Amino acid sequence: MSNLRLIGLVLDSAGMVLSFFYFRGKNWHKINFLLSFVICLSVFLVSLNPEFVNFLQRFLSFERSEFGRLLGLLVFSVLLLFFIVLYIKSRHDDLRYQFDLLVRGIGLEKVAELKNVEDKIKPLMVIIPAYDEAENLEILLPKMPRSIGNLDLGVMVIDDGSDDDTLQVAQKHGCLAVRNIINRGQGGSSRLGYDLLAKFNVRIGVTMDADNQHRPEDIEPMIYPILQDEADLVIGSRILGRHEKASGIRQMGIHFFSWLVSVATGVKLTDCSSGFKAFRMDKMKLLQLKEEQFQAAEVLLVAVKKRLRVMEVPIEIKIREKGESKKGANLIYGIMFLKTIIKSWWR
Repeated sequence: MSNLRLIGLVLDSAGMVLSFFYFRGKNWHKINFLLSFVICLSVFLVSLNPEFVNFLQRFLSFERSEFGRLLGLLVFSVLLLFFIVLYIKSRHDDLRYQFDLLVRGIGLEKVAELKNVEDKIKPLMVIIPAYDEAENLEILLPKMPRSIGNLDLGVMVIDDGSDDDTLQVAQKHGCLAVRNIINRGQGGSSRLGYDLLAKFNVRIGVTMDADNQHRPEDIEPMIYPILQDEADLVIGSRILGRHEKASGIRQMGIHFFSWLVSVATGVKLTDCSSGFKAFRMDKMKLLQLKEEQFQAAEVLLVAVKKRLRVMEVPIEIKIREKGESKKGANLIYGIMFLKTIIKSWWR
């Protein structure tokens, strides 16, 4: 027996023993124990008798290859590694979801501790996720209407772990101001807003960006189809309306991704990346949303699969006045947006 096989026998015997002792008590987890034990046992058997893997060589038709046994073992190892990676990814997603619930729960508790919260909750609530947007909020918040038609309007600013005076500016203007303990992204912040609207039985919700690109006067035409019971979710479309031209690459991206989401959902859409939307809260709370960023596309895809009535109305988008965009470079933004579309559609 070669030295390499002897070393394999010793190491894998130790691995099986260590697996048992590590997982036998408070660390017990059936899947983790089985994975660890079976891998060590398999390598132990190969070290004991290399012909143990001959069936792989025959199954994969590698008999004529000089290194057929080794190739068979490599193919099996790669497949095993692939399934282990999928399992780890699944566990990671579960933990991320639990963490999301924890942070949102902390946010809900903080709101419960605030004074006069119910006085700031109105039948129509606008959710504004904001990360380092104090300068833009100083311009935007004074423009927000107190009511639209016979509906009183309230504003909720979700400070997404900002380093500037975002929270203080929101409080100064009389908004319901909630702070995430860490930066979660637009999706994570929006989910906290949805939780709060559901908690207080708000009738209609609106999300808009904090960068002062969305106009408060466009809220009324967005909620009109909901009030007329023509839609459950209304998207503000810059393509149907007006917008100051962005880069050519970004323009192409908006059209391409909107076409892709239209194909994926069967609903014709022109602006799938618009974060300016209005919705019936009793329908929105049925959606299970998970993405931290690029939540505009996720909301559309999940809403259509839940059979919500989705439509678009024209709006006007302005160029950001203060600060820098958090979206990143066009290429990275496009790749991550595509990833969100694929994940959300598949889920």
